[in-house]
Amino acid sequence: MKVIPIGLSLIASQVSGFTILALPSDSYVFGANSLWMCVAISIVCPLASYIYLPVIMKLKTPSIFGYLELRFNRTVKIMASCIYILQMLLFNPVVAYTPAIAFSQATGINTHIVTSTMCIVCIFYTTIGGFKAVVWTDVLQIGGILASVTAVFGLGVAAVGGFDAVFTKASRGQRFDFNFSIDPTKRDGFWQVLLGCTTVWVYNVNFYPVAVQKYLSVPALSNAKRVVLLQCLGLVFVHFLSILTGIIIYARYEGCDPIQNGDVDRADQILPYFAVDVSRNIPGLPGIFIAGLFSAALSTLSATFNALAATIHSDLIAPFLSNDVLRRREGHILRSIVVIAGSICIISALFVDRLGSLMAFINGSVGVTCGLFVGLFSLGMVFPMAHSKGALWGIVSGFAVVGTITIVNQWYTLHGITNNFAKPLSVELCETPINITQPSDIHQPEQPFVLFRLSFWYNSVMSALIVTLVGLCVSWCSKNDRPWVDPDLISPIFKFLLVQRDMNGNSLDMYTIASSYDTDKYHFEDSQS
Repeated sequence: MKVIPIGLSLIASQVSGFTILALPSDSYVFGANSLWMCVAISIVCPLASYIYLPVIMKLKTPSIFGYLELRFNRTVKIMASCIYILQMLLFNPVVAYTPAIAFSQATGINTHIVTSTMCIVCIFYTTIGGFKAVVWTDVLQIGGILASVTAVFGLGVAAVGGFDAVFTKASRGQRFDFNFSIDPTKRDGFWQVLLGCTTVWVYNVNFYPVAVQKYLSVPALSNAKRVVLLQCLGLVFVHFLSILTGIIIYARYEGCDPIQNGDVDRADQILPYFAVDVSRNIPGLPGIFIAGLFSAALSTLSATFNALAATIHSDLIAPFLSNDVLRRREGHILRSIVVIAGSICIISALFVDRLGSLMAFINGSVGVTCGLFVGLFSLGMVFPMAHSKGALWGIVSGFAVVGTITIVNQWYTLHGITNNFAKPLSVELCETPINITQPSDIHQPEQPFVLFRLSFWYNSVMSALIVTLVGLCVSWCSKNDRPWVDPDLISPIFKFLLVQRDMNGNSLDMYTIASSYDTDKYHFEDSQS
């Protein structure tokens, strides 16, 4: 494949309906601190090109988790594959649900009917067309995504009265009050977003199986680096416009909040309501916006279904089947996995509306697994001393500790026990007077332990740190168990940390290596072996 279609396909796959719908609603309620996401994505681009991508491009397996078997062992690979499958089974229903919110807001059709129909369409063309169908439909869908985002942004600015009016009203409403506090219990801020988002996007750009599949479809490392650059530029553009759109929405409804006014039921519906409002006199434009949302959702769903099929097949099924059965049944197995994953997505989407804020849920729950993978792959590519025992203890510890924190935090959030951190909203200028009664006896619930009040942005950071630190400690304590490490599995920047060992595990200095390379005294293997 060529660089441009793969780059555009990756942008479409990474930009889901969640990005277009949840980011504006989040900045509308909580302010513009999410803009630091654009800085985080910009940091990830060079990290990907010079640390991780040179190792990834040497892989010739359909699943990124094949690296873990080469670097550690099969147990670590299977555990990572199972965590990824769990991550996608949590993420896909949210992706499918987000455009249904917009379509339901515009037409009144039940969201569950819309979600089921979209999933069936996506399952159909993914099973029929395979990888190339996913790529070329992504290229077409990115046009719908960009058209909807830019159209709503431009019309919003015009409806408010220009950029000066937007800035004045947003500043008056505290939407540009950026938080630089190091307090980890604050929901949003420079450090929270920068650290958390950088960790998440290190995973999304480098280790996300959807992205790795597409990197391996271009001819060389230099092409893959150009794909990463194109991808990061597109992601920064879409995220920047989406977050600012939320600020524009606040400026539009500064004195009459549609949520408190009863025009929408929840914050995630604010963007569809706004899009229909500002384009009321332009025929077809609400349809373009909704088409853009569906394009984003379909591109992400098809890519994740395809990657799920490749991961489950290569990591969990293929090792237990003979080559003859694989040759005859491979296509049927892959299609069956896509159908089953899609069916689970349809059923799970029935419960998404009970999760509260989509932004907090996705970044909290999926952030845990992103951090686990960043820690695990960094352990393999950056630290040659790490071995399978350390990796296994690291991923188990990270999943247990941060997973528990995330579940308890989500429970407290859904029950309204943690702080809200929402910026002020007003209904003073609504045409119909709104009476918002405050309870006479306001009982402030006791705040939970500080670990359960941490910003959801830190979930990915904590899980990455725990995997790395526990993995290094266990590897150091059991250093006599260190096997020989293939240099091709270590990032070029960190190969200076590599200590060559003979077949008995004894350290070799460079003189010994040079003098014995052509003899049978020591055992060396190249990357092909």
